[in-house]
Amino acid sequence: MGVAGKTDGQLVREDSPKLPATHLPAAAALARACAQYLLRGRGVPLTSAPRIMASILPSRPRGFGPRKSFAIVSSTYHHGYVTGLVEHTKRELEVIAPNTNVHVYEVPGAFEIPLIVQEVAAKGGIDGVIALGVIIQGETAHAEMVARSVTESLQRIALNNRIPVVHEVLLLQNEEQARVRCLEDEINRGTEAARVAMRMAQVMGDFVRR
Repeated sequence: MGVAGKTDGQLVREDSPKLPATHLPAAAALARACAQYLLRGRGVPLTSAPRIMASILPSRPRGFGPRKSFAIVSSTYHHGYVTGLVEHTKRELEVIAPNTNVHVYEVPGAFEIPLIVQEVAAKGGIDGVIALGVIIQGETAHAEMVARSVTESLQRIALNNRIPVVHEVLLLQNEEQARVRCLEDEINRGTEAARVAMRMAQVMGDFVRR
């Protein structure tokens, strides 16, 4: 076992592996990529980090237990893409648990989504709320500001009301990303939202039954 020493005011171990200087840029890029993956562009972007998103969907949960009821709150801005999210969400919920109750509420834009999510959550009588929207980045920081506000608001609503709120208000770089994630099937975020919502409803139901 090596002896601990000090370098620039920090304790280090003499037998700690030394990373060659030529590898440091790649290691730093990997660290940034991992951080960006964890945040996954949900309104907390790392502008200096590579932007990557998960390329696979969560597995489909088993449909069981009492009949479920969900609310979808979606924006009409970028209507074609958001409609793709809504339709994939509804279709997947029906596959997982036929006859699931789904109520859809439309608002003008992503910024307005949290208010209606709050109203739906406070009213109760549902197993979860799914927020769907598309924000495409422009030349200013406006998109990131909206995305961050939506993210923080949705999390606060979920915690305050103790109800699952699935956040699929997507912050995207361009319309190509929107097409892949909203209209196509492979990594459709509406499909993902349905699976997450159903699984969270099942987990929360377990707490109620205990």
